[in-house]
Amino acid sequence: MRRNQSSYSRRSWYLGALLTALFGLTACGGPSEPSADTSTPAAALDPTKLAADQTLVRGNGSEPESLDPHKISGKVESGLLRDLMETLVIAAADGGVRPGVAESWDTTDNQTYIFNLRKNAKWTNGDPVSADDFVYSWRRLVDPATASKYAWYLAAAKVKNAQDISEGKQPPENLGVEALDPQTLKVSLEAPVPYFVSMLVHASTSPVHQATVEEFGDQWTRVENFVGNGAFKLTEWVVNERIEYVKNELYWDAANVKLERVRNLPIASPNAELKRYEAGEIDFAYDIPIEHIHRLKKERGDEVKTTPYIGTYYYEFNNTRPPFDDARVRKALAYAIDREIMAHKVMGRGEEPSFHLTPGVVKGFDAPPTPWSQKSQQERVAKAKALLAEAGYTANNPLKFSVLYNTNDNHKKVAVAISAMWKQNLQHVDVTLENQEWKTYLSTRANTDFDIARAGWIGDYNEPSTMLKLLLTDGGSNYAKYSNPSYDALLAKSSKEMDMGKRAEYYAQAEEILAEDMPIAPIYQYVIQHMVKPHVGGYAADPLDNYYSKDMWIIEH
Repeated sequence: MRRNQSSYSRRSWYLGALLTALFGLTACGGPSEPSADTSTPAAALDPTKLAADQTLVRGNGSEPESLDPHKISGKVESGLLRDLMETLVIAAADGGVRPGVAESWDTTDNQTYIFNLRKNAKWTNGDPVSADDFVYSWRRLVDPATASKYAWYLAAAKVKNAQDISEGKQPPENLGVEALDPQTLKVSLEAPVPYFVSMLVHASTSPVHQATVEEFGDQWTRVENFVGNGAFKLTEWVVNERIEYVKNELYWDAANVKLERVRNLPIASPNAELKRYEAGEIDFAYDIPIEHIHRLKKERGDEVKTTPYIGTYYYEFNNTRPPFDDARVRKALAYAIDREIMAHKVMGRGEEPSFHLTPGVVKGFDAPPTPWSQKSQQERVAKAKALLAEAGYTANNPLKFSVLYNTNDNHKKVAVAISAMWKQNLQHVDVTLENQEWKTYLSTRANTDFDIARAGWIGDYNEPSTMLKLLLTDGGSNYAKYSNPSYDALLAKSSKEMDMGKRAEYYAQAEEILAEDMPIAPIYQYVIQHMVKPHVGGYAADPLDNYYSKDMWIIEH
């Protein structure tokens, strides 16, 4: 008993010292000096009275890599494209889908789908949105000439011939998508996929305007050339300053769109964004600095919006680069991270510790108990030390590596905390932290030019495969370069299984393989968290954070 108390005492001292160094907080958290709250109480607002100025100003996280739906890979870009482009179906707040360009759809076997498009769906230049637009766009997505980072997506959805086309084995014209007439789209899959429609919420399945793309090439996304089919149309793009768009009067549901203008500010620093939010310059904040969360919950409780998220924050190892081609090294570093501290103390926004790639909020998934997830943190650290020593790393031969993360206050704090845990728990490690701006970071990861990289995977749809397909050998975003034929085979079997219970068994087995190989180190399960002013009406987050500006409005205040 005394030994346990002593161990707890040392760990508490370490936790307190770590949190104090990082955030100026004690182990139980809390602000040192609260600032004044100048916001209008929500109770004082009448949600039915619209403000004269229907302009929403929101933080956008960072400068987007592109506004071409077939050239993007991140959450920042998807958020913009949800307003500028519209997919066949769009997300609903309950995690399901609702009609988008398609007003209805039907299937009898989950392998052939018929989508009936709206006759009043138009592009911003007045052209009708037709089934041919989706045929052209989906072919462009999988065409190797496009070099889309999401070329794998339609293959993951089992669209006929998508895999072969993306590998250059067949021409794009052989893709299983066909315009039966201008308003009827037929999609043929290679096998039944019961959750196929839910996959079509993703921005990569957006249509693009063929004539515009062919006329302007890579320049088609410039403001003067941009043609979209969403609820808003692009009017201004000042790099690293703002992206603005206004209500699209030609949008099929324009009569129900209340906002007249949306201004997006690419602010990478959550602290800088918070200052502008509290100064009244921003209505909707993209992120919240973790060191301010306790104060903000206390002072602006209703403005802090927290929702469970289908997403996992993890560190990915370069499985092709020594020493991370050794599972013992990967396991040692993964075991030495105290996830309770990371989720509840370093973050403290509602995140939960994660020992699996798939978060528990995903439909149809129960996390299987694995040997490492069932151990105490003290036992994990002891095992980590043994594994590192077994791999040959000692005081005379320390493990040296770098950790890559994109420029962001929160990511830096996580990196500093984890590197401190490694040094404290493993001792014989030499860690270098390297931060890069978003676009550079994306390129570095895509080229697998790193030792360990900060990563997060947000589900593209609400089903376990949205997470697990990430680590397939040929997964388009498998930047860890992990490969295990048994893992691939399980995911292949699951994609053909119609029984949800049996699919769940395959998914659990896949997670057990990941626990043994440890190609990545899961750290915590995300929550969706934004700051939203009381005068913003209509905000509703689904488990994938698919909010739409067309659903929001500004209340008189």
